[in-house]
Amino acid sequence: MSFPETTRYYYFPQVGEYSYLAQTSSPLQPLKSDEVLVKIHAVSLQARDQSIALGHFPSCPNIIPCSDMAGEVVAIGAGVVTWKHGDRVCANLMLDHITGDTTPAMLLNALGGSVDGVLTQYRAFPAHSLVKAPAHFSYEESSTLPCAALTAFNALEGVKAGDTVLISGTGGVATFALQFASAMSATVIVTSSSDTKLEQAKTMGATHAVNYTATPAWDEEVLKLTVRHLTKSHFQLVGAETLVRSMNVTRMGGTIAIIGVRPTTQTSFPDIVLPSIMKGFRWRGIQVGSVELFRKMIAFIETHRDATRPVVGKVFAFAEAREAYEYLASHGHVGKVVIRVD
Repeated sequence: MSFPETTRYYYFPQVGEYSYLAQTSSPLQPLKSDEVLVKIHAVSLQARDQSIALGHFPSCPNIIPCSDMAGEVVAIGAGVVTWKHGDRVCANLMLDHITGDTTPAMLLNALGGSVDGVLTQYRAFPAHSLVKAPAHFSYEESSTLPCAALTAFNALEGVKAGDTVLISGTGGVATFALQFASAMSATVIVTSSSDTKLEQAKTMGATHAVNYTATPAWDEEVLKLTVRHLTKSHFQLVGAETLVRSMNVTRMGGTIAIIGVRPTTQTSFPDIVLPSIMKGFRWRGIQVGSVELFRKMIAFIETHRDATRPVVGKVFAFAEAREAYEYLASHGHVGKVVIRVD
């Protein structure tokens, strides 16, 4: 195809409500030597996108939202040798996080927040920020990988066969954590307030399911199920009111992975110092992952094809982007909410 002249995209002229999301178009600029132009086919939404839309998370003015996409390479810069026309790709959330730990400089190139995101028909990316999408996934499925899947994969670092993993909820990250942990031959416990969602979690590999509304002391139930030997806890949302129970179910030498913050009205914060010392467990704050880890995750997915197919809760058309945001906020889904761009 010839180089497209314009791209149509969504942006937030102001934040605070999903209804502020507006659509417009602009000319595409010539590619830099190290850039790749991608025709975006699908974008998946995540909790961070909601926070940015509502003004709860910092972003640049008139931000083009969203960070998770899958698309097709349609043009390459003069210095690019790693990609070719027609390659199916995803972009990493932090464009310059190639390997190792996150740095403050990397945070300045986070899609959909620090820099414009991917809710657009076309976007240029640095060649080094892209990874090849799994060949057996659709664009909609591949679009769920950059944040939700990579965050879950990162949080499960060190999990091995025979370990026990506790997963809080059935949202996008939690669903991937369930699939990955199950593929790692771990025993998986899922908590949710919905019996329907818990039953679905069992079909995806959960060994045990606990309804935390029906069983407020869910930590005691988890301890019964594990005979007090929980190995690793994975939490999608952690607030002050859940920390005590989280620490209670984590065994000595275990890990608590924190991948989000639950809003809370509590003004006091539980003591974490003494329990951390006495049980010797590790706290891990997860900031998605690097391009190197992304490629490692893709290799894991390719090796465990049957167990790691993304769960897409609902797909919206490009013209229905606002409705997609509202649906995500309703929490009525299991898995990911996707916008089909083309």
